[in-house]
Amino acid sequence: MVLAVVALLLTGCATTATPPQYNAADVMFLQMLIPQNEQGIEIVKLASARPVPAELKELAAAIEVTQKTEVEDMRRWLREWNQPETVSPQAHAGHGGMKMTSPDLVGALRTAPDGEFTRKFLDVLTGQQQGAVELAETENGTGGGVNAQARDLARRVIESRTAEVKQLLNVKA
Repeated sequence: MVLAVVALLLTGCATTATPPQYNAADVMFLQMLIPQNEQGIEIVKLASARPVPAELKELAAAIEVTQKTEVEDMRRWLREWNQPETVSPQAHAGHGGMKMTSPDLVGALRTAPDGEFTRKFLDVLTGQQQGAVELAETENGTGGGVNAQARDLARRVIESRTAEVKQLLNVKA
């Protein structure tokens, strides 16, 4: 009888559900942040060949390095979870949609005369970084993700992008 109870208890322990490693919100966050970061990288690269203040070139270079590393990490996590890296933008429309900068704004920035570039760059990059914060807040909000790495990334995105926006707002154009 005692053996039967012990066996039953052990069986019950073995079937205890472990919390999920990730959920749909984690996958959505990564799938949305990857293209958002890639576009951010495209934007900050534009500053390297333009006459912008040194502090802005330095910030743009730092953003590029950070976001490239984040993209590499996110792609690796999605591969480990056997999840697709991309889905159609409409797939996430119910979650507020993609937080992307309009391609027209990026195009206008690319062709802006040097005298107008810094001001336009500051405006476009500020919006881009704020979009990343909105995505990250969704991951860490109610009903958000459960994966510790994705939630930590979201926390870091909120902190870093918020600090970058403050820096951008203080640059003299």
